[in-house]
Amino acid sequence: MSVWSSLDIRRRVIVVGATLAMFAAVLGVSKLATQPSMALLYSGLEPGAAGEVVAALDQRGVAYDVRQGAIYVDGAQRDALRMTLASEGLPANGGQGYELLDSLTGFGTTSQMFDAAYWRAKEGELARTITAGPHVKSARVHISNPSSTPFQRGLKPTASVTVTTATGALTAPQAKALRFLVASAVAGLAPEDVSIIDGRGGLVLPGDDMPGLTGGDDRAEEMRRNIERLLEARVGPGRAVVEVSVETVTEREAIVERRFDPENRVAISSETEERSTSSSGSQGGAVTVASNLPDGDAAGGDSQSRSENSESRERVNYEVAETTREVLRTPGAIRRLSVAVLVDGMRSVDPDTNTESWQPRPEEEMAALRELVASAVGFDAERGDTITLKSMQFEPVEMAGTSEPPPWYSGLAVNPMSLIQLGVLALVALVLGLFVVRPILSKRPMRAPVALAPPGPTPAGAVAAASEAPMLMRDVGANPGAALTGEIDEADGPLPQMALVSGADAEPQASLPAPDEAAEDPVERLRRLIEDRREETVEILRSWMEEHEERA
Repeated sequence: MSVWSSLDIRRRVIVVGATLAMFAAVLGVSKLATQPSMALLYSGLEPGAAGEVVAALDQRGVAYDVRQGAIYVDGAQRDALRMTLASEGLPANGGQGYELLDSLTGFGTTSQMFDAAYWRAKEGELARTITAGPHVKSARVHISNPSSTPFQRGLKPTASVTVTTATGALTAPQAKALRFLVASAVAGLAPEDVSIIDGRGGLVLPGDDMPGLTGGDDRAEEMRRNIERLLEARVGPGRAVVEVSVETVTEREAIVERRFDPENRVAISSETEERSTSSSGSQGGAVTVASNLPDGDAAGGDSQSRSENSESRERVNYEVAETTREVLRTPGAIRRLSVAVLVDGMRSVDPDTNTESWQPRPEEEMAALRELVASAVGFDAERGDTITLKSMQFEPVEMAGTSEPPPWYSGLAVNPMSLIQLGVLALVALVLGLFVVRPILSKRPMRAPVALAPPGPTPAGAVAAASEAPMLMRDVGANPGAALTGEIDEADGPLPQMALVSGADAEPQASLPAPDEAAEDPVERLRRLIEDRREETVEILRSWMEEHEERA
């Protein structure tokens, strides 16, 4: 209380403000330091699924934080919460699966309703399986089933999958795996009939691409690894450099060819027709008068006639030999292949001079290596493939600089954010304590009065004048070796002549001449003494003021 009462209003305001700021900083940093580190629980959930997860967390009394659609919880409880929520079927991000069929009963359920629920459950199960991967954030599956139109032939089922990845875009191998996953789950669905749509990159591997084909870069990388592995078994690791360039066919071509061979005939039908006719009759002689008489020459003279006719016909139909060929060339075939191989030579060390010598590999070995490379890549000279194999000396690679050693705290299980928070807390407390509280609460040191040198001999005429006026010395007459202390000496006694001492190492000044007792007034003498010793007078007055404040 004595310290508080000795402060003025400005210092009291500073003390109160500094105290409040220190407490606020300590409480804020302590809250940050003691607050649990939040870890991601779920992200990318649908609004309904996210609401169910939040309701489950509220029911358990778990502290959580929602940031831009993501749910964060305490890192120490994240794994346990995921297992607990998974046992309750949360979150239901992929939609409902086969549990849809549990709600169907035999009463009031038609076959169309059951089929719709079945395909809906199939889509939900596939979406759940796809979202189980760490790189997939959400997925939707749509299956087009032609079973609803049984009278239309030639219809095939198709499917489409929409995927939203967590980081980056969906790669071609991942899209290929999803196509085969969906095609294997639906009967009669071919992988080329499944379209994969990435939410960031658009369509991936459209349905008209062959699933077994890979890009030219992938083929070149695979060939390069195979050749390097083959050569390093002979020349050693790191002593062979291989580069492969694959030029692939990018256009699509369909060829339909139809040939007729007139030399090769095939009888496809044969028709045979036979017809025969016969006729008989009688014929008389010449027509005369006698032949007309009953008893004439013509009586009994008739002649008989017979005729027969047969006809056969055969018809054979022939078909000319025909050959139809349809060739479909899709992108991805190798058009041209170029391989460049650089092999280090043979190194040997001379035991006498301890020097290393290099020489190229022999031609026989290079020819054998060339045959191995040609067999590994499937070399085809008619296609225009080229292989370049050279043996040259490898230059040593110098490492620039040295590797930085790991920090000393790398093996410690310490959270850097907690250390930073504690460091800020300590720094704030130290700054407030040293530069605000300590200067205010600490007592200002008293400045010691300036000691003066012992006075010299005083003339006798100055004693009477000095006894009539107050002096700036105390006990100087009784103690001739004393210096000025700032006290008024009311005792009678002679006033000796004094020398000024401004510091501990200062030399005494010359003594002032004693004024004439009859000619000079004591007040004028004191005023002149103050004028001559202005700095010492100011110091004495300041010491008086500080002593007065201390007593008050």
